Amino acid sequence: MKKSINLIAQEEDHNLRVDVFINKKEKLLSRNRIKNLILNKKLKLNNKVIASPSHKVLNGDKINLEIPEPKKVSIKSFDFKLNIIYEDVDLLVINKPAGIVMHPGAGNYDNTIVNALMHYCKGNLSNIGDELRPGIVHRIDKDTSGLVVVAKNNQTHEDLSNQFNKHTIHRIYQLMVWGKLRPQTGKIETLITRSSRNRQLMEVGITKGKKAITNYKTLEVFENNKVPTLSLVECKLETGRTHQIRVHMSHKGNNILGDNKYKKKFKKIKNIDSDLKESLNKLNRQFLHAKTLGFTHPKTGKELKFSSILPQDLENILKKLRNINK
Repeated sequence: MKKSINLIAQEEDHNLRVDVFINKKEKLLSRNRIKNLILNKKLKLNNKVIASPSHKVLNGDKINLEIPEPKKVSIKSFDFKLNIIYEDVDLLVINKPAGIVMHPGAGNYDNTIVNALMHYCKGNLSNIGDELRPGIVHRIDKDTSGLVVVAKNNQTHEDLSNQFNKHTIHRIYQLMVWGKLRPQTGKIETLITRSSRNRQLMEVGITKGKKAITNYKTLEVFENNKVPTLSLVECKLETGRTHQIRVHMSHKGNNILGDNKYKKKFKKIKNIDSDLKESLNKLNRQFLHAKTLGFTHPKTGKELKFSSILPQDLENILKKLRNINK
């Protein structure tokens, strides 16, 4: 059964964005969901449909937001062994391997993490987001491995979405980049927008895009006459834009090892250790792993923090580099 929210703007709300105003009054609704409802023409302001989340409210404005019944999901289940790190009645944390996409989309509707979740959870997942993304609060790329939290119900989904929107989720990634970052520790703060040359890629925007902040520190540098210069880096995200770390590293001129979308042509490296060369050539994914994930449990209020080790293919490269670099 659909429901609606009715609000009246007061003097202290004057000139607020309508999505901010509703989020302020209805804390259980994430701002992202409010925005999507407005874009889908579910908002009336003084009985007139408004489809812009940035529309400003005035003192005395009457706001009505319709919240439709979530669509029924009809996604095939996929018998895929999920690596579950934590689970309770409200959520689960999984360690996603590289090579599998998070949710159905063009070209792949059956063999995704969502299909595997449908099989494992028997359909007991949140359903307030996109109908092809039940349970999915956030994503990591197909060829990135690591930790992801999944919501089993709508209240949990809304609460976790709010934590992501407020940038209170603790996320640390480990990655290997070409060359040395200068400075070796720092903060990258830019806008990120869709690439004008390739709509599947993102790029740093000069005047348009969403604010993106990545804190990074160099953990190790590998550099001698038998290895190309490579750096093991840790990135802590303040925001979570699409391809954020990949775009920011590319922007610095230090592309992620194995990243075939955000790559630059490198000179052929001579005298490289043959065993290492073979491992680098065989790497069919970017060296990027979502290592740490922390958040507040939506029901208990307890602070949860999870960590995962590098997958074997990445760990093998790291061991070889350490051995050669001695």
